[in-house]
Amino acid sequence: MSKTAIVLMNLGGPDSAQAVEPFLFNLFADPAIIALPNPLRWLIAKIISHRRAPLAQKIYAHIGNASPLLANTEAQARALEQELGPDTKVFIAMRYWHPRAEAAAEAVKRFGADEIILLPLYPQFSRTTVASSLSDWHRAAKKAGITATTRAICCYPTESGFIAALAEKIATAFAEWPMTLKPPRLLLSAHGLPKRIVERGDPYEAQVNETAAALRVALDRTDLDSVVCYQSRVGPLEWLGPATDHEIRRAGAEGRGLIVAPIAFVSEHSETLVELDIDYAHVARDAGVPRYVRVPTVGAAPRFIAGLADLVRQIRSAPDERPVADGGARRCDVSRVFCPCALR
Repeated sequence: MSKTAIVLMNLGGPDSAQAVEPFLFNLFADPAIIALPNPLRWLIAKIISHRRAPLAQKIYAHIGNASPLLANTEAQARALEQELGPDTKVFIAMRYWHPRAEAAAEAVKRFGADEIILLPLYPQFSRTTVASSLSDWHRAAKKAGITATTRAICCYPTESGFIAALAEKIATAFAEWPMTLKPPRLLLSAHGLPKRIVERGDPYEAQVNETAAALRVALDRTDLDSVVCYQSRVGPLEWLGPATDHEIRRAGAEGRGLIVAPIAFVSEHSETLVELDIDYAHVARDAGVPRYVRVPTVGAAPRFIAGLADLVRQIRSAPDERPVADGGARRCDVSRVFCPCALR
């Protein structure tokens, strides 16, 4: 009986206050984040991580000095194993903190998998997230001597289970909205990305818009007022817009309440628990937003997990080892510079 290994891929997060600076260094040392040759990239990563560590430690202090991302991913992994059955084992490979790709590759090798399916927990593709994680895995797998057939799911921005799980959580927020207030505006907040990365062919923004469009259809509300916006911008570069905090202030000026739904995160972590729940809640209060509600991420919601399982079943019939999107298809023009289908 053949054995299948599923490798869930995510960003990772520090597990202690002392881990914050090395976590940041791993992040900024990634050539997908800072596209400079070494030793210059190494030096810049050292400088940035050292300077940003104190602020980041204050952020993580709000959530117990550690990221909950690994625990949340482990819950998703166990739920996915239950969905797929006894011949499948799910492993975790974090990009910038433990367990990293090297440890995951060694565990997969010990398991003796006949086939490996790489499943990034990023619904929308970007070279800064999915491409970086896949490249990191292939390097680690080669080092570990893994030869099993390996396929990758590059993106699933409109996967039906993902959309249904998120739409259900948003619908709950609408149902609980007080009748005494005007209908809320829905902010569909995604992690930001410098515009120059998109201008060089990254499909992330287009896929975020696909997710938003699918959610609007699923919500099926004639009174829906929704805006796609972007959070977590840093540094002097021009980022995708509009910014989430700008949209919060605009809503305050108009006296509109807000429902805020993260549409590019599938697990709770610092960007949701601190940035959205604490920092942007303060912005909303200061701006005069009458009510501010943040929708939870999909986490291990049954519909989302079932959707991931469907992706796994679909990719098993893929004709080759190039990454594919939901439905077993290629959704980007292969001539695009950063098309995921060109990764292998």
